[in-house]
Amino acid sequence: MASKELTLNTKSQDVKFGKELRKDFLFEDNWLNLNHGSFGTYPRPIREAMRHYQDEVEARPDSFILFEYNKLLGESRLAISKVLNAPLETIVFVSNATIGINTVLRNLVFEKSDHILYFNTIYGACENTVTYITETTPASAAKIDYKLPIEDSEFLSLFHAKVSEIEASGGTVKIAILDTIVSIPGVRLPFEDLTAACKERGVLSCIDGAHGVGHVELDLSALDPDFFVSNCHKWLFAPRGCAVFYVPVRNQHMLRSTLPTSHGFIALPSEGEKRSSPLPAHDGSAFTSNFSFVGTLDNTPYLCIPAAISYRQRLGGESAILRYVHTLALQAANTVSKILGNTPILDNATHSFTKCCLVNVQLPLDYRNIVSIGAQHGISKDKIGGYAGVVRAWMTRKMIDEFRTFMFVFWYDEKWWVRLSAQVYLEVADFEWAGKVLKGLCERVEKGEFVAGGGKLLH
Repeated sequence: MASKELTLNTKSQDVKFGKELRKDFLFEDNWLNLNHGSFGTYPRPIREAMRHYQDEVEARPDSFILFEYNKLLGESRLAISKVLNAPLETIVFVSNATIGINTVLRNLVFEKSDHILYFNTIYGACENTVTYITETTPASAAKIDYKLPIEDSEFLSLFHAKVSEIEASGGTVKIAILDTIVSIPGVRLPFEDLTAACKERGVLSCIDGAHGVGHVELDLSALDPDFFVSNCHKWLFAPRGCAVFYVPVRNQHMLRSTLPTSHGFIALPSEGEKRSSPLPAHDGSAFTSNFSFVGTLDNTPYLCIPAAISYRQRLGGESAILRYVHTLALQAANTVSKILGNTPILDNATHSFTKCCLVNVQLPLDYRNIVSIGAQHGISKDKIGGYAGVVRAWMTRKMIDEFRTFMFVFWYDEKWWVRLSAQVYLEVADFEWAGKVLKGLCERVEKGEFVAGGGKLLH
């Protein structure tokens, strides 16, 4: 397949969002994908692009990897740099957002007084990374505890108060980990204002944009974070294992090693034999060269970025897509809430939380009734994650097995919630159906169907 055949037709067309687009994706006929936010998915043209590159590398492995891959990688870097409005020399790829956060934290050199600041809604794997760093370096963790909902201004107040507290005790906040959109619950944070606050306080900003590119508008030249990583396989329609990693030139010297350390690593000046890479010379900087080849992996998802962007242009481009999915998310929340008896939607007074593709609706479940039923079947709070875990696991299995769908049910602030994802292949009717499914499942939970045989889960 010639490279020009991989370019999708981007001529303006009358594209209808919703179920008519479902044919472009790879879902089973009876599967309704309501949880795009967890793992993403991609349409058929992107699968064709990926398989093309996979076939190319298998047809002549050495030739492709040594001489063709870097050129194609450069085309992908250029394509995503335009979407993010970022200089080309600041853009590389890693396999996912967690790898990007790890790359930053494991490269920084920490002193005894240094702190890593983050909010308690940080992604679990990233908090584990902070814990590991504090176990293996002199760094300390500084967690900001808060409970949703709060206003954007309160995030800034909490940030400044924590920095001031640490500085008053003789410490320094070296870096802050910030979310674009929190995963659980799925709410948008004021990452733009928090990034500016980091600059004001002399704190390095590290943005976990796992839900970022393809999800909200991003202008990295204007935002100017110190580090930014965003999964392309969640909302941009790239295959899994693809995240864009932005590091401004001023900070690239801090990231000496990839994860794992590979051929692009440059040792500190020392006597002895000079190491050299067995790979061909890279036409970019030492930074971009370092990240271009990290072991023998299937990097074809990186090469699919131009195809993913072209597909999105065919749908009308980023503005049209974001306008549709952000509107649909609000419609989804209101629709499901109404069906469930006008249960609360997790939002704040200024509605900044819901300016994204994820929304959270409270489920109409009576905790006291569920505790009573569970106690009769030998379920204690220490068993299978307590009542919250039992109910969530039961509902999950029923959604998959009986209804051929998945909606993310979670426990927050002593209540059960469902997180819904809006995407171009969905429409309001899908969430009307989802609301009815959730209502029926909640009624069955209240009747005790979530327990059987002494507290064992029904599968």
